[in-house]
Amino acid sequence: MDDLDRALADALRINGRAPFARIADVLGVSEQTVARRYRRLRSAGILRVVGGVDGARLGYSSWTIRLRCTPDAATAIAAALARRPDTYWVHILSGGTEISCFIQAHTTEERDALLLEKLPRTTRVLAMTAHAMLRGYAAPSGWSGIARLSAAQVEKLRPPQPEAATGTTELTDPDQALLEILARDGRAGHADLAAATGWSESTVRRRIDGLARAGILRYELDISPEALGFHAEARLWMTVRPTGLIAVAQAMANHPYVQFAAVTTGPTNLMVALACPDSDALFDCVTGEIGSFEDVQTLETAPLIRTVKRTGAVLPR
Repeated sequence: MDDLDRALADALRINGRAPFARIADVLGVSEQTVARRYRRLRSAGILRVVGGVDGARLGYSSWTIRLRCTPDAATAIAAALARRPDTYWVHILSGGTEISCFIQAHTTEERDALLLEKLPRTTRVLAMTAHAMLRGYAAPSGWSGIARLSAAQVEKLRPPQPEAATGTTELTDPDQALLEILARDGRAGHADLAAATGWSESTVRRRIDGLARAGILRYELDISPEALGFHAEARLWMTVRPTGLIAVAQAMANHPYVQFAAVTTGPTNLMVALACPDSDALFDCVTGEIGSFEDVQTLETAPLIRTVKRTGAVLPR
């Protein structure tokens, strides 16, 4: 990716559904150049814009799962998890014998079916832990590793902020069809969305604008950190003294290599996703900045071997 590709990626991170004409004006290039660059990067599998939902606004519960599998099973189990619409950030870790993923459970029954019945009965799953995510302190959409634009450019692209939450919202069947299309392509045209929902294009436009204003629908940039020069990714599970937990979580959220940080239940209470330029940078991060926190009592590190799914729907390979 050259400088213009990276600037385009940052623009899409800020506002994934911004018209190409507006992005072109901010970047100082032609609309045709922006459209051509996006199509090339998306066709190459480097990046795409996807639509996702804020599960908290819908009353969903978020969980992080770790599975230890037999060496021959991790790929198949990870692929099966990735195909589920309620999973995201599915990774194979630690030499190919461990899987990490997140789920957004729509109901208690769906959560229990996966965590208490389906996964424990899979004979090639040797161990499983599942912890509720209590509060997020950093999200991939805010990761500074993508940032390239100036504050003035960001302000020109920034979409309206969602309204304050006023309770949970129920989605209709057409809403679900709408979100399924956007999970594959967050920049899908109104005509395609209208065909999927049976609505008119004007109704589709009003509905996606309404879901975005309500904070339910958000557009995210699905991009490989490796394309940006970050070749060493890892998941960290930390045990932090309760009195220092918020301070450590906030410090980790401001670290330039941290993509995600969340307080969880369980024996480890802080989960962190790192993307570093190389193994030396990962070593320095773990032994230096993180090691300097006096409230960190234990630290477990697992390198990412393969990413099966990030956010949005899984595209066919």
